[in-house]
Amino acid sequence: MALRLSSVVSSAVFRRQLPLVGVFCVISFGVANLCSSIPPFSRTGSIFGVQAQESKLHNIRMEASKTTVPSIVVYVTVPSKEAGQKLAASIVKERLAACVNRVPGVESVYEWKGEIQTDTEELLIIKTRESLLDALTQHVKANHEYEVPEVIAMPITGGNTQYLEWLKNSTKDQ
Repeated sequence: MALRLSSVVSSAVFRRQLPLVGVFCVISFGVANLCSSIPPFSRTGSIFGVQAQESKLHNIRMEASKTTVPSIVVYVTVPSKEAGQKLAASIVKERLAACVNRVPGVESVYEWKGEIQTDTEELLIIKTRESLLDALTQHVKANHEYEVPEVIAMPITGGNTQYLEWLKNSTKDQ
């Protein structure tokens, strides 16, 4: 008795095995990306034979370091659109940042003075020089209506060299 392809494809056994193929693909691509940051794999590629991309990332970092300055992305939340517009404009005007992205509709859940709070806020994503973080933090604290404004920074480890050069040239030296 010959099996038709349609009966095999629709069989419960075959359907149960399909997710395993998906899991294998996710694991292989995930491990390949993870391996670029793990030293033993980064030199030899992943266990699935996918070459790690550390050398590509390393080249970006090396190229960017020749003509740019150490740069950061800073997150600041504000209570309203108006507060975001005002603070973003003052930051760029003072050349404390090259660019501020305003992301409306961020919902924040946090504990404040023993109570769980939920507020809709606007997120400011600020691109600036690492050397300007202290001045930027002081500016935010002086011009923000929160008692303890959020100011958190993360390093920029590479990217479009022309953008990073523009970031450098659009901010003040300090």
